Amino acid sequence: PLSSAGCNLLVHAASVATQYKYRNALFDVKIDTDSNILTTITFTEILPSTKAIASFKVPDYNSSKLEVQYFHDHATVTAAAALQQNPLIDVTATLGSPTISFGAEAGYDTTSRTFTKYNVGISVTKPDQCASIILGDKGESIKASHLYHLDESKRSSVVGEVFRKISTNENTVTVGGLYAVDHLTNVKAKLNSNGKLGALLQHEVLTKSIVTISGDFDTKTLDKYPRFGLLLALKP
Repeated sequence: PLSSAGCNLLVHAASVATQYKYRNALFDVKIDTDSNILTTITFTEILPSTKAIASFKVPDYNSSKLEVQYFHDHATVTAAAALQQNPLIDVTATLGSPTISFGAEAGYDTTSRTFTKYNVGISVTKPDQCASIILGDKGESIKASHLYHLDESKRSSVVGEVFRKISTNENTVTVGGLYAVDHLTNVKAKLNSNGKLGALLQHEVLTKSIVTISGDFDTKTLDKYPRFGLLLALKP
């Protein structure tokens, strides 16, 4: 469904993805129309409650990253580092229960020895709804969102979000929705106060293989053509 963290609905470049699993390793390969090959390798059960993820892109090797995740019943800690000479380090942590949770994240640049980001947030989850408040951009912005399921099966939902830029006193309001046409097809849409309209259609053509068609349109600039995207994800 729509994410309370920002409703990232749209895809603007066609791509093909596939997965392969061997013992405790999962290989995920994605190729886009710009001839970029993104490979992600996930290792599980190396240590108890720990997962390691390595990713790299060809030909952009500077985007390579190593991530280690630790899971506990009431806490999660993740550390990630870019695989380059002067890596950027990101650390995230969450603490709480299925009903209420607290989270924080920080980014550190080893070259300049400065923090690139630090954010904190809180979320409350109930069977039919969830709400969250996030203080981000080093304390320069605040985001409040609320997701409500219209039925018990969660086939249809609505979401609202308010984003405020504290330094400029700018506010952006976004509303969106999700509707499951059937057990194979989902439709999503969102509209914000800046006139940006986005929509997405997902259909499972085969088991675990999904076709996604998306598009967006700026209602305030009618002279511009809408943008469309296509994504095909294939899983064995």
